[in-house]
Formats: sequence, C-alpha cells, structure tokens
Amino acid sequence: MIIAPKIRGFICTTAHPDGCAQHVAEQIAVVKSRGPIENGPKRVLVIGSSTGYGLSSRIAAAFGANASTIGVFFERPGSADSTATAGFYNTRAFEIQAKAAGLYARSFNGDAFSDAVKSEVIEAIKADLGQVDLVIYSLASPRRTDPKTGEVYKSVLKPIGQSYTNKNLNTSTGVVNEVTIEPADQDEIQQTIHVMGGEDWELWTDALLEAGVLAHGVQSVAYSYIGPSMTWPIYKNGTIGCAKEDLERAQRSLDAKLAPLAGKAWVSVNKALVTQASSAIPVVPLYISLLYKVMKDEGTHEDTIEQMDRLFRDRLYNGNPQPDEAGRIRVDDWEMTPEVQQIIAERWAAVNTENFKDIGDFEGYQSSFLRLFGFGLAGVDYSADTDASVGIPSLTA
Repeated sequence: MIIAPKIRGFICTTAHPDGCAQHVAEQIAVVKSRGPIENGPKRVLVIGSSTGYGLSSRIAAAFGANASTIGVFFERPGSADSTATAGFYNTRAFEIQAKAAGLYARSFNGDAFSDAVKSEVIEAIKADLGQVDLVIYSLASPRRTDPKTGEVYKSVLKPIGQSYTNKNLNTSTGVVNEVTIEPADQDEIQQTIHVMGGEDWELWTDALLEAGVLAHGVQSVAYSYIGPSMTWPIYKNGTIGCAKEDLERAQRSLDAKLAPLAGKAWVSVNKALVTQASSAIPVVPLYISLLYKVMKDEGTHEDTIEQMDRLFRDRLYNGNPQPDEAGRIRVDDWEMTPEVQQIIAERWAAVNTENFKDIGDFEGYQSSFLRLFGFGLAGVDYSADTDASVGIPSLTA
C-alpha cells in the first residue's frame, strides 16, 4: 500500500514503517556520535518504550552503553490494509538495529498496567538477564484499568477551581485563537492521578523487588514536566499537575524501598517537546512553537534523543545528578533559563495569527509532529508500495 499521513485533530492515524525506521536510525546516530556512556547501565527495563522519551531512553541505553533492553508498550500491529501505530514500527526498527549491533532486545506488547504483563516481563528478566540495573517508567495513557479492582480510570486535561482561557494554536491551520477549558471536578482529579500519577510505578517496583530482579545500585526514573507559569493552569496547577505531584510522592516512597539495594528513584523533569502526549494538551503546542524558535536561534534546542542522552551521560551516570531543591533531576534547565523564558513571555503577549510564522516555529512543530509517525524524513520513498503488516522480531520469533 501507499502510505500517507492522515491527520485527525492532534493524532495521525497512519504511520510509515520505513519512515519510523529512519527516525530510529537518526536517533541511534546521535547517540553513537557522542561516544560511549561511561559506567552506563547494562540491563535496562523501559516501561513505555515505543515512542517519545521512552523510545529515546531505550536507544540511549542500548547504543550509548551497549545495554541489554526489555521494552514494554501497548501498540497496534498493521495489516494488509491498515498501518500499525508508530510505536509498533519504532520497536521493530529498534530491534533490527539492536540485533545487528549484537545487542539483546526483547519487547512485550500489552497492557503494562496489568498484573499479567508485569509477571511476563519479570519471568523474561529472570530467564534472560537475571536482574536489571535501570528501570525507566515512561507510560503515557488516557486510561488505566486497576489490576486489583478492575475499575477503569480516565484522565482529563483540565484546570482546577475555575475555568481557564488562554491563547491556543490550531495545529492543523496555524491559526492562533483562544481556548476556554472548564474546571475538573474532584472525581476527575482523582481519576487522573490514578492514571498518570505514581501508583503504577510503585506497583511495578514492588513486583520487581519481590521477584528479586533489581540489581544492587539500581536506579529507577520516571519522567515529568513543569513548564513556565503561562501553562501552569492547564498543566502544573491542573489535573495533570496533581498527577505529577503524586509521581513525586511515589519517588520518595520508592527511594526508601530501594535503599537496601543502595538504589535510587528519580523524577526527571524534561523539556517541552512535540510528542504524541504533548500534542493533546491545549495551549502547550503554541508554547512549544515559540520555544522551538528561541532555542533553535540560540543553538540550544534538543529533541528527545539529545535529552535522554544528556540525562544518562551527564546526570545519572557521571556521579553528578544535580538535583533541584525538591530532589528532581532537571534536564529542562536550558528551556527554563530566565533569558529564554523572558523572550517567550514577550512573544506570548504579542503573538497572533498574522505574526506567528515570524516569531514562532510552526514549520518545525509540524515537521516534528509528522516525524513521530515516520513522515517527512529524508531518504524515504513515500511513493513506494510498502508492506504495512511487518512484525516485531521478538514478538514473531
């Protein structure tokens, strides 16, 4: 089939296997160009490994530290007449590259919130690796089924206390408009915490500890975002912010649980980037477009792979994690410099549809979005007949 992007709102409903493979290859090249990650992890579990920061974490560990990796995700395979999700093709490409490099890579496609998948993964660790020395928790999901009660929780992206109105970007048209979002009720807040907070990170860690598959000195990292004050009503002070506070609660709890292994739990606050998750948050795409313009002009722009390579290379494995006053690792530090934020604040006040293309990076935003799904990459023949039903080696062997 000939595969083209089909965009509906903030989602692309198609993905290109060759384009996703090229995107993965480019990320691998970035890591290799920086040389080996000294004293890096050797046996890594990535929960939420198929896109965004999770995928880049797996790539950085494998191709920067020669680590064996196990990845967990929930993705749709392709068929003769429909494409797989991008994360499925990303994982296929990663496994092929890992095998060519002589690296162990095994993947699990299923509900990472479930007890069954946790058990499967633990058995694989026991059989193949013995233990893991790094756990990355990078799940982003709109819903979660509680493995104990069967209750389905659904997350919402809403402010708390009062409605919120601010500038917004129509990512299909480039029109700068306004959006008003009504506040969440208490049940929506609690459900969002159940989905996006630290509860499942704790359940994973408890299961891994009980099974004895966490190595001495293990590190466990979950990802978060804080951002500038202009986004706080919908992010930091909204429902998702409550979930991120719960993630930090879990980090403190896990720190104590990992202490007997001389282990450490971290929350890493990462930069705002175009990901499948961030594209869904109102207001944030406009901020990202302005941010890209400023940081590219300054030469400090990073994508997910540069962020994760820096996290591993300069924070987790060099003996100098540089935690902030709350104990979080901050690789959003270049984004949050006063100089960058001052420029963005001035442009935020001034931005409208007419001047947006001059003071923002709409082209960069759109390009980054399409690349998530394997489109717009150099060296890929998008006019060629392409097999959408290709499989992931470790799932088809």
